[in-house]
Amino acid sequence: MLSIRTYSSILKSLKYILFITVLWIIGSCSLTKNLPEGQYALYENKLEGIEKSDEEAISNLFLSEPNTRIPLTNSSLGVTIYRLGESFYDSAKVANKLENKRIELQEAKSQLKENEGDRKLQKRADKLESKIKDYEEKLEFGNFLMRTGNPVTKLDSGKTQLTVTEIDNYLYNHGFLDSDVDFRVETKKKKATVTYLIDEKKPYTIDSIYTNSDNESIKKLLAQSQNKSYLKVGQYYDQDAFVSERNRIEDLLKNNGYFMFNKGFIDYNLYYDTAKKSINAEQRILKPTFSEDHEVYTIDSIYFFVNPPSEDFEDRNVIRNFRNIDFEFYRDRYSEKILSSRIFFQKGERYKRSDFIETQKQLSNLDLFRFINISFDTLGTSLLAKIVTQPNQKYQLTNQLGLSITEQLPGPFFSASLRNRNFFRAGEILEFNFRAGLEGVASATDQGVYQSRELGTSASVIFPRFLIPFYQSSLQKFGKFNPNTRTQIGYNYTNRPEYTRSGLNGLLSYTWATQNNRQQFTINAADLNYIRTPQIQDEFLQILTDLQSQGNNLIWSFLPSFISSISGQSIINFNQYGNFKNNSASLLRLFAESGGTSLNFLNVKDNSEDIEFANFQWLKFQADFRRYYPLDKKQTLAYRANFGIAQPYGISNGILPYEKYFFAGGGTSIRAWQARRLGPGSYSPRIGERGPYDYPVEQPAEMIFETMLEYRRKLIGYFDMALFIDAGNSWVIGVDNSRPGADFRFNRFYKEIAVGSGIGLRMDFDFLVIRLDLATKAIDPAQPEGERWVFDNISLKNPFGVKGQTVLNFGIGYPF
Repeated sequence: MLSIRTYSSILKSLKYILFITVLWIIGSCSLTKNLPEGQYALYENKLEGIEKSDEEAISNLFLSEPNTRIPLTNSSLGVTIYRLGESFYDSAKVANKLENKRIELQEAKSQLKENEGDRKLQKRADKLESKIKDYEEKLEFGNFLMRTGNPVTKLDSGKTQLTVTEIDNYLYNHGFLDSDVDFRVETKKKKATVTYLIDEKKPYTIDSIYTNSDNESIKKLLAQSQNKSYLKVGQYYDQDAFVSERNRIEDLLKNNGYFMFNKGFIDYNLYYDTAKKSINAEQRILKPTFSEDHEVYTIDSIYFFVNPPSEDFEDRNVIRNFRNIDFEFYRDRYSEKILSSRIFFQKGERYKRSDFIETQKQLSNLDLFRFINISFDTLGTSLLAKIVTQPNQKYQLTNQLGLSITEQLPGPFFSASLRNRNFFRAGEILEFNFRAGLEGVASATDQGVYQSRELGTSASVIFPRFLIPFYQSSLQKFGKFNPNTRTQIGYNYTNRPEYTRSGLNGLLSYTWATQNNRQQFTINAADLNYIRTPQIQDEFLQILTDLQSQGNNLIWSFLPSFISSISGQSIINFNQYGNFKNNSASLLRLFAESGGTSLNFLNVKDNSEDIEFANFQWLKFQADFRRYYPLDKKQTLAYRANFGIAQPYGISNGILPYEKYFFAGGGTSIRAWQARRLGPGSYSPRIGERGPYDYPVEQPAEMIFETMLEYRRKLIGYFDMALFIDAGNSWVIGVDNSRPGADFRFNRFYKEIAVGSGIGLRMDFDFLVIRLDLATKAIDPAQPEGERWVFDNISLKNPFGVKGQTVLNFGIGYPF
């Protein structure tokens, strides 16, 4: 248990450590410090003369990049870290250790030759090889701090001249065939600015495009798809467009039966008119050397082999034919109906490469096989397609030990999963899951910060098909959408400071996706929960009772209840959002839910009556949009907008199940407020004894709107930084007498938008992102009108404002 006083002291210390660290970096290592005479720190790269070419693309060609500097200073965090590591790095010492380890390895290998199979010696040799690799890396790149940071980038005339050559080649390949490139260097106080001088001259454009081929069928295909061509008359000459066009034509022909065709048969002759600055392009389809012409191939037969795991099973083969596919299994333990539904080519059809790629992907999605290999034997223009697989392990046990962050308090958790593949011999997966962990929560009864204990277990069967509709042709009809049906039963237990809650749940859900995975769909046809709250702390019960006396019946959410719902979700992913590479991407998640729908047909007591068992009916909708936009290789903008509304009706008598409410504030919401403590509306929550922003009670709401704008920039090594602004709030629908100002009103909701801003530091290790966000309240809707701008509390004397105004969020992963 962590007292709130200790908790606040830790956060305060972390804030000041962060503040002092920034001041130290700013006031310490100058980029030009201790540079020898005649050497200069590269301070800036400039471009002059660009009018029509892509300035950002040319900027990416610089072979020497200035160090990332802290604004308004001559210092760099990366250089500071590098110099710190360099101060205690001794390359001669590392080289000596490396040589000693190499000698030890030679001795170990000699001993291994005399004692083959000695595990102890083999283990020692492996350990020495690993150590040698570490020392080699350390000798080449320095110690950990040196590899994390970076040295001062010095002016290098050789790299500058190479950059000129790279820019010249880029301009030539993008239409500026007559361009000239030069550079100018200006130095001042050990700093160098390099300006690259570009004279683009007039670019060459494509005047005409002609396809030369004796194959009329190919010419017809190319003519029909001309609108998709990357080459357009009138556009600037661009070598990348010719590369893309060759790839497009290869895909086009391979998807129309030309199995043996590849882009090596596509050639271009370019005729330049230097007077008009134009190019006439001849696109030639070359003839193959192995036949008179390019021919269309058809599928003659299809074989599906499931190889045995060892030779012991070779005599147990089972051979079947289904849908003109010959299946051969080492045991009668696979369903040819399921497997054939994931094979998207048929005997007698033209070869189409995209069908084979999709087949390989969908067979892999079954999670039944270690690998999927598709190969072809040719006889004339006929293809024998062979799909060769090997079974995945029957049982798979995975364990995970991790850390979650809630209320800035670390909570360890352990999870385990056991999978039994092909459970009913038709591709089903039986799965058992277990999870136990601690989660940081702030007590609603002034008892400080606690760690909630959570326990969950479930058993599910995943069917690689829709159970309904179950007619025979549905397998073939829906197979390309990777359909799955999940049936699940589970139990959850939560022990919080205020209450103990347990729930038994059952689920029947359907999932599928479009072939390009751009859209994913989930339908929870039946989501059933029986929830009990066997223990409620006396102080918390008193809070609920007081709210009830004021007309807020939140206490009903803690009665034993049977909760049922039907819901659907669609996730639309544009350009692989989540990879966070140098591609613009976005994601839209839509969720709709109807709870207690079946109760409309039953005679059930209203919650306003004398009840011991609560029932609920509600409608819920949520839309979550996220956008990721890279500005360049080092800088990106990320944006999120989230809106949700939930409306109880019927026998609910205005109350939702507690888990169905919306909550604002926290590390992935409005970060300047504690988790689940913002709002609703302009309601001024009960304040604890530890300052003006000590909100001990969670604030459930029926509507939420939040937006987050974040500027992200790479610093050095594993370190990134972020600047962000969050805005939003939550509201209730209708008047809540216990929380004045909490209700949504069109004439004032815009005045109740909370705004927080801050700075973040992220450590991105590829497999793990550790996040620190320091967020400050700027506009607080809980204050009286005219006093909601609270950012002026920030000053040099009080860099974090009044107590509780600035919140430090410690999280795992990006906030969105």
